[in-house]
Amino acid sequence: MAWLHGLTWLDALAWLAAVLAITGSAMRTIIPLRCIGIATNAVSLTYASAMRLYPSMTVNLILLPLNAVRLYQMIRLIRQVKQASKSDLSMEWLKPFMTRRKVKAGEILFAKGDSAACMFYTLSGRYRLRELDIELRQGQVVGEMGFMSPENRRTQTLECMEDGEVLNISYDEVRQLYFQNPEFGFYFLRLTSERMFKNMERLEAELARLKAAAPDHAPVRQAVSA
Repeated sequence: MAWLHGLTWLDALAWLAAVLAITGSAMRTIIPLRCIGIATNAVSLTYASAMRLYPSMTVNLILLPLNAVRLYQMIRLIRQVKQASKSDLSMEWLKPFMTRRKVKAGEILFAKGDSAACMFYTLSGRYRLRELDIELRQGQVVGEMGFMSPENRRTQTLECMEDGEVLNISYDEVRQLYFQNPEFGFYFLRLTSERMFKNMERLEAELARLKAAAPDHAPVRQAVSA
């Protein structure tokens, strides 16, 4: 341990930066990784400034705020998912991760039986789930049930009735968010499950209404869940 006697504070910073970099590489989830990344950037920036290593200073000056912003976004996302899972089942928290797309009247966004790869958020225009004859309002998420389906197949046809815009996000991107942070994944699954049960309750109520309104001899067509 004699080498410790000749260790300067700059040497200690260099070793600390190395340890933090190795620790960061071992992180499995995004929030601890970002925290370690911020610490690594701060230590490396201090060392590079003292040694006047300008390329290293430049890299860490860029990475430090970038890691801080990404950490804030993920913490904010988890907070919003928690709030949504306790309130109105809104999925507005997904909007920053979605891509805007224009839709024309008569366009089929997806058809029953299609392979499901993404879900949508309605910004403007009018949309209808054809088989259930349900019109969707603005600010609604549709297509998330394909993510939960074992075969990822659409159970409804979604058509555009009036020109508008939607946001979409692929299931692969949702999976990335899920695996980057298990807490996000827990609340997302809880939220989609609650939405599914709400849909089932609504359809059961509609089926009961149809049975009550139909004559005794008239068959009642079974409703199909979205």
